[in-house]
Amino acid sequence: MDVVIRNASLPDGRQGIDLAIEDGRIAAVGAALPLHGAQEIDAAGDLITPPFVDAHFHMDATLSYGLPRVNQSGTLLEGIALWGELKPELSQQALIERALQYCDWAVARGLLAIRSHVDICDDRLLAVEALLEVRRQVAPYIDLQLVAFPQDGLLRSPSALANLKRAVAMGVDVVGGIPHFERTMAEGAESVRILCEFAAGKGLRVDMHCDESDDPLSRHIETLASESNRLGLHGRVAASHLTSMHSMDNYYVSKLLPLIREAGVAAIANPLINITLQGRHDSYPKRRGMTRVPEMLAAGIDVAFGHDCVMDPWYSLGSADMLEVAQMGLHVAQMTSQQGMRACFAAVTETPARILGLSGYGLEVGCHADLVLLDAADPVEAIRLRAARRMVMRRGQVLSEAPRADVRLALPGRPERVNFRLGR
Repeated sequence: MDVVIRNASLPDGRQGIDLAIEDGRIAAVGAALPLHGAQEIDAAGDLITPPFVDAHFHMDATLSYGLPRVNQSGTLLEGIALWGELKPELSQQALIERALQYCDWAVARGLLAIRSHVDICDDRLLAVEALLEVRRQVAPYIDLQLVAFPQDGLLRSPSALANLKRAVAMGVDVVGGIPHFERTMAEGAESVRILCEFAAGKGLRVDMHCDESDDPLSRHIETLASESNRLGLHGRVAASHLTSMHSMDNYYVSKLLPLIREAGVAAIANPLINITLQGRHDSYPKRRGMTRVPEMLAAGIDVAFGHDCVMDPWYSLGSADMLEVAQMGLHVAQMTSQQGMRACFAAVTETPARILGLSGYGLEVGCHADLVLLDAADPVEAIRLRAARRMVMRRGQVLSEAPRADVRLALPGRPERVNFRLGR
């Protein structure tokens, strides 16, 4: 064996577990494995988990906050307009540098798989070329999956369909769309049909920005699920955002959820961004802005959380921390039961890994030794503390290390305390 991690806790509740690693894969999992001669890492009872996975991100825009100006209204539409102002000024090198900087942040946070949408409505396909180069450079340490995204609308932008086909030919992995941004509901539905037929013909996955609106009549998810059924795309389609569902009446949703489940369509909610962008036209009461996560989970639909944006025209904050995403999702969806909180942890780990189709992901024997050691005892504590990533490992090689969150306390009238564990 190359490495043995001793005395770890696992997300399923097992404690005192050793993991043996050989040739970049998990070779054995059990209590007190009788192995000697390998490098030993003491987990000290802390949580070992597979890496975090971000199922929805925009790496072409990341870290561009303030360019060319700040989104003053905080709305989705101003963000799209601002991105349109920025696109002519983009340089490939600057885009690559920002994306690589973000990937460094991601590794340190234990985020080793990202699905990023990339705008294809610029005829230069400059962002596509840049992110394909980024994907090549980060391949040894991050699984970067790219989505051809017609930001300005497939039918609304004259060259979008041709550009999308060009992007796929260049090596982009997934077909994207934004039907609610088309000029009419009918054109939105038509864009869904065109894109799903193209994906089916190419054997590709689909991930569509769908109904990112406060309008309860934005119902393109119904069309997407229907097309998934018609074309046999089950298990290969994801609908991102789905915020209009928070405004729909319950009777319609009671019909919609079984259709989504039957079609094998996964849902990707983006808690940080949608509670910021949505509800901007409300006074009070003000809608939360996130889709119906607990209801979809209860219906048997796969639900993942995405970070979506970090320091860009739509969102001024963020740090590649998927535990922050899970924590916000937990609060907004009121998922405070033990089962609910663990589902939020799964929404940034195993569920998005399944949606992305990642192979070799997990903690079973034979899986890739892609691991994160968290300064926490279990998934709930990891979310509560936004736990420090003590170690991040990829294929058995340590990529990042950080100290535990220990504090020295020197309080008047009380003994000094060293290695005080914050929140534990």
